[in-house]
Amino acid sequence: MASGETIPVVDLGPYLAGEPGALERAAGEIRVALTEIGFYYIVDHGVPRALIREVFRQVALFHAQPPEAKKAILIDRHSAGYLPMKGDTLRTSTVQTVTRPNLNEALFVARDLPPDHPDVLADRRFRGANRWPADLPGFRETIVAYADAMEHLVQRLVPLYARALDLPATFFDEPFRESQYKLRLSHYPPQDGAAADEFGIAPHTDTSFLTLLAPNDVPGLSIRTQGGKWIDAPDIADAYVVNGGQMLQRWTNDRFLATPHRAINRSGRERYAVVFFCDGNIDCPVAAVPTTVGPDRPPKYPTTYYTDYMAAYQQRSYDLLNPDKAAD
Repeated sequence: MASGETIPVVDLGPYLAGEPGALERAAGEIRVALTEIGFYYIVDHGVPRALIREVFRQVALFHAQPPEAKKAILIDRHSAGYLPMKGDTLRTSTVQTVTRPNLNEALFVARDLPPDHPDVLADRRFRGANRWPADLPGFRETIVAYADAMEHLVQRLVPLYARALDLPATFFDEPFRESQYKLRLSHYPPQDGAAADEFGIAPHTDTSFLTLLAPNDVPGLSIRTQGGKWIDAPDIADAYVVNGGQMLQRWTNDRFLATPHRAINRSGRERYAVVFFCDGNIDCPVAAVPTTVGPDRPPKYPTTYYTDYMAAYQQRSYDLLNPDKAAD
């Protein structure tokens, strides 16, 4: 494929092992990926295969429950809980006019805050308690362990992002010390013969600083290159797919891409996806970093905060929480 039409693979093994020069090499590879195509794979990432397999097993068990069991924990204003099939419509898409709801269902899980946490007691937006299924032994423990592993991986990745932006390697350490994250545990039914404008998830860009899609042997993801061509993401064993979103654009003043992507399940099988969306601390202002602005490159976006940005996004996208939208 031509430059900008190949999703590069970044081997984290040497960096995670502390080999001399490995941080700068990996940062350089990520810089190229995020400026040319906006996606990359990571291998030798350190996340145990057994944990990944168990997460997928638990996700399948969750979605195999009767509808009434899942609807007992419907998604709330904090974006935690169950989103039913066709429960969201991506009106925020910048690459396609979307009128059909997404053909998937999902459980959203955030940091598992204890009931007596001050933010939970205050009902602070996007800092509420998770909504867990009642009759799935081991589900909560597995998902929390996986979220912890993902947060640790992000904390190892952000020094690479800092160096890719010519910043000190520690630049993002504090903003991501207690990151704001969301796990989307999705089920996509087979879509053979689907209409041209029907998607498992419609063309969109993520809102996150970075997104980690767990290794998956059932295909479905495709991305839109900067030239406007849609390409399928190949299956690479044990590799995570990583991409940036709208918050990354704001942090980098558009230096790094938020690339449109979509999912269509034409595999003939049930498809499950485990997606970790990660942003900085909820109280951290999101603004262009120093190396991306200057006299001839002013900031393109006003400073914002996670809560304000995500509240507006949720209002536009989630039909279940906006009955007037669902009736459109």
